[in-house]
Amino acid sequence: MKIMKSAEDYLEAMLMMQEKHGYIRSIDIAAELGVTKPSVSYATKRLRENGYIAMDKDGRITLLPSGLEIAERIYERHKILSKLLMAIGVDEKTAREDACKIEHDLSVESFEAIKAHSRTLTGEDD
Repeated sequence: MKIMKSAEDYLEAMLMMQEKHGYIRSIDIAAELGVTKPSVSYATKRLRENGYIAMDKDGRITLLPSGLEIAERIYERHKILSKLLMAIGVDEKTAREDACKIEHDLSVESFEAIKAHSRTLTGEDD
């Protein structure tokens, strides 16, 4: 199943919220993505219907395995691309914004090559 870029952004933001706060709330997602609460409500409804997330009675969101897999893939791309762009001299804000644009459209083959070569450029072993 092909997932839309906006859904990938929501899932990635949810993973970031989980790591940052230990929980995921719609209001935090809206703030992170700079969107309205109704936009988040619509997106979370679709993500729930497609089996990517679950919500409890208090509105707390849980990433289900399929949603977590997508979120982790996109977040890994974002982090590696951001680091690579900063390593070649791009300022942090621009690097993060550009990484967000690139992360969705880059092929697996190209990303794996970038990932392998970025270790040399950034001086990291992960």
